[in-house]
Amino acid sequence: MKFKLSAVDQSPAHNGQPQSRGLHYSTRLAQLCEELGYHRFWIAEHHDTASYSSSCPEILIAHIAQNTDRIRVGSGGVMLSHYSPLKVAEVFRTLEALNPGRIDLGVGRAPGGTDLTSRALAFPNRPNTAELYPHLLSDLSGFLHDNLPADHPFYGINATPVGASAPQLWTLGSSSGSVDLAAELGLGFVLALFIGTHERPAEIFERYKTKFRPNGKGLDQPQTILSVACLCADSKEEAAYLAAPNMYWKVMAFRHGIREHIRSPEEALSLVKKLSLSDQSYYKETLDSVVSGSAAECREELEQLAHHYNAEELMLVNVTHDFEDRCNSYRKLMTAF
Repeated sequence: MKFKLSAVDQSPAHNGQPQSRGLHYSTRLAQLCEELGYHRFWIAEHHDTASYSSSCPEILIAHIAQNTDRIRVGSGGVMLSHYSPLKVAEVFRTLEALNPGRIDLGVGRAPGGTDLTSRALAFPNRPNTAELYPHLLSDLSGFLHDNLPADHPFYGINATPVGASAPQLWTLGSSSGSVDLAAELGLGFVLALFIGTHERPAEIFERYKTKFRPNGKGLDQPQTILSVACLCADSKEEAAYLAAPNMYWKVMAFRHGIREHIRSPEEALSLVKKLSLSDQSYYKETLDSVVSGSAAECREELEQLAHHYNAEELMLVNVTHDFEDRCNSYRKLMTAF
């Protein structure tokens, strides 16, 4: 089946260099992806971590959009629980005004950091609870699409600057939790397979498409993106070697709460041998969830995933110790399409 290829970038810090260099690498990668023909380039949001440098995706989006010409640029995503929906709408309307027809706003409910970081971001107020997320997203859609209901307490407030177009609004999710909300509000839906190793049934997208209701000023039909980890190299073995630093990082972050710098492949593989059997099992599960191998092998896996989920677009993410390995992955993969 035919599908578009896009990229989402977590702005990793490479080779022990200053964390701020990750932002410049993201810009270079966006330019490469545009040159290679990728459809979108999104930026993630992470806080208080030594490994990722993009804490303010909206600023990096502005920089990348001004240093590219055609590729759609967006957030993957803004962690909405930290922010005012009106302010997010104004930021992204400003980005859209400066880069008409090129801006995407992907939002998620995860905090992108620790509980303590969430409290610091919300201070002097308290962090928003998960139960508030549907209301925040509904308000954001209302501000972006000028369709807050007349009985809404903020009815009549305009998110400025008002322009001829609005950024595309997408909901991010790693399971079925956000499907009904995205469909009800008429938003695009992104399923992030690269987050976690749990099963995501193929019916998720069909459920979203069946329940989708156009909101009048946003999407007129359902749109889906399947986001997957993909590392393309000369062989499956080389890809596993290059993926080792990120797989080890995930073990330490998600099982032990330790978010450290991204190690070299040699160092990561050496440390994996010292992990408990349970952690080694998680490492293998995480590695198995990555689409990896040669360009032909990756294309075959991606086509199977697109067919299985009936996805119109695949958005790829990779993290390696060396920046050039990431660039080569995107280059090699495109030779198979």
